[in-house]
Amino acid sequence: MLFAHRPAARALRAALFAAPLALSAAPAAADEVEDAIEAGLEAYRAGDVALAKEELDFASQLLAQQKAEGLSGFLPAPLDGWTREMGDGQAMAASMFGGGIMASADYAAPDGAMVTIQMMADNAMVASMGAMLGNPAAMGAMGKVIRVGRQKAVQTPEGDVQALVANRVLVMVEGDAPAEVKLDYFKAIDFRALGDM
Repeated sequence: MLFAHRPAARALRAALFAAPLALSAAPAAADEVEDAIEAGLEAYRAGDVALAKEELDFASQLLAQQKAEGLSGFLPAPLDGWTREMGDGQAMAASMFGGGIMASADYAAPDGAMVTIQMMADNAMVASMGAMLGNPAAMGAMGKVIRVGRQKAVQTPEGDVQALVANRVLVMVEGDAPAEVKLDYFKAIDFRALGDM
C-alpha cells in the first residue's frame, strides 16, 4: 500500500480490524460504527485526512462506549435491601483519567449509607496505580493487603478496597458504609471473568 507508513493509514487499518469485533459484540450500534469507518475511508481516499481522522475518532469513541457497557456488566447487584444507580457520563469521566473505559455504580442502604464501585481499564491512571498495586511494599503502605480468592487487594484504614485485575482493570470500592459492607461488595465481583474481558 502506497501510504502504509503514514499514521492515518495505520489508524484506518486498526479501525477496520476492530470493526468486526465490535459488530459481533453489539449489532445495534454496529451500523453507526460502520458508517463512521466508511465515511473515514471515503474521506481518506478523497485526500481529506482531517475528516478521515475525525470520522475514525468518532468510530473509536463508539467502540469505547460499547466496551464500557460491557465493563458495567461486572458491577455487582445490590446487597439485600440496597439499591443501585448505574453511573452515567463514563466517556467524559474516563477522558479525565487519560482515556480508556470506565463503569461505575452507586449503592445506597435504607439507612443512607453509600458505596461507590468504579472500574477503569486501559488508561493512564490504571497504569500508574498498577505500579503501586503490583508492588507489595507500596500495597502495604496503602493499607491492609487482603486476598479474595486469587485476587489481591488493599483495604485502606477507612475500609475502602482497591485492586488491579489482570494488570489492566482498576477496581475501587469506596463510601461511608462499614468496611465489612464494602468488602462484601468487593467479594461479589467476578474477578475471573473481569480479568478475561
